[in-house]
Amino acid sequence: MKRNLYFLFTVVLFMSSCGDASKKSDEVVEEEVVEVTYSSFGTEITPDGAIDFVEMTDKFKNLEEGDTIPIKFASTISEVCQKKGCWMKMDLDGEEDAFVRFTDYGFFVPFNAGDHKAIVEGSAFISVVSVEELQHYAKDAGKSEEEINQITEPEKRFLIRADGVLIEDIALAETETEVSNEE
Repeated sequence: MKRNLYFLFTVVLFMSSCGDASKKSDEVVEEEVVEVTYSSFGTEITPDGAIDFVEMTDKFKNLEEGDTIPIKFASTISEVCQKKGCWMKMDLDGEEDAFVRFTDYGFFVPFNAGDHKAIVEGSAFISVVSVEELQHYAKDAGKSEEEINQITEPEKRFLIRADGVLIEDIALAETETEVSNEE
């Protein structure tokens, strides 16, 4: 009797787990694969270990003038020097930006790098920038004479001296086709 119950239980369990095979169908799912590549400038660096703009903003806010810390920072380029590509600004928290110069003017970035994601590796520090230097940067950025003349006070700036920079290029790889069995 126990043997018959065991057999019956096994048959019922097997049949209930089979389900209706007619519900299964092959469906083609296409996914775009985004391949991220970088253009490299200066010393070769990798994207690994870069902190985001929120962490970088916190690090800057904890610095005092004269402090220098090593960093690897990822954000969006908001502005680039339009004369040589010898400096750029990167977004921090939406209100602030980091002013990035390149070690010993050893390399430059493309003029059209604005609005691209970038990773910089180097040293971060705070400095008070003179009116003359601020006016020079404004001129390099292509600002009008009126805008340049409105700069009348020195400014505390978040600065980065970058040894290496990666600027993101986004290219779509071939669309991969995946076949899945949906129930």
